[in-house]
Amino acid sequence: MAEAPKLTEEQAKALQEKLKNMPPEELERLQRENCIFCKIIHGEMQTRKIYEDDVCLVTLDIAPASKGHLLIIPKEHYSIMPQVPDRVLAYICVIAKRFSQIVLRTLKVSGTNIFIANGSVAGQRAQHFLLHLIPRKEGDKVLDLQEKIINQEMVENVKIAVEDKLFQLMGVKKPESKTENLPRIQEPAEMEQEEGSKPEKKISTRKKTPILKKSPSVEIVNEEPAKEKQPEEEEANLNDIANLFR
Repeated sequence: MAEAPKLTEEQAKALQEKLKNMPPEELERLQRENCIFCKIIHGEMQTRKIYEDDVCLVTLDIAPASKGHLLIIPKEHYSIMPQVPDRVLAYICVIAKRFSQIVLRTLKVSGTNIFIANGSVAGQRAQHFLLHLIPRKEGDKVLDLQEKIINQEMVENVKIAVEDKLFQLMGVKKPESKTENLPRIQEPAEMEQEEGSKPEKKISTRKKTPILKKSPSVEIVNEEPAKEKQPEEEEANLNDIANLFR
């Protein structure tokens, strides 16, 4: 396939200026239209889908860091994590927890990394928020981070700077002693009650069977815990999922 023509320096600057002056609504529409993951969600691009519901889908990464590297992608387009509603982020974390357990049991790995690249400098390559679930084995060097000794004075300065900004954003007075309580960030439900806003979408925490088509609408409800499966039935389901990684 022929490569797309590269922009000249003048064309790149003109494009950046155009994007800078573009209204937020038009910029968001442009991002959605050119978003690879939105195209995957809408079935315009093929992918190795593992699971799907009304809130997110789980697929195999086409360039995996390790065998079984999964992407958990919200169906709504959010560029970075701060844009994701709290209830959607909480639901995605529940899905990550369950798939982490599945990966540990079926791929016989020693651990998993739950990883979010939030912003281009952090390694985010597409303007669609997603969560990476990376299976890990001893000595695989997937995330070969070197230990760094940080000056304690620098640590204290960073702590003070973050605390000062936190108290400023919370609109409360900074405690004079270390024994006073730090401000508590409100839970999503408290924020909604205070603002009088309605939940965007109710999400169920009920266990779901992996599917390859859209499931019925999901809601957050106070429901009774799902009936425990028999060990044989649970093992069979896990083996079915394991086959998808082969």
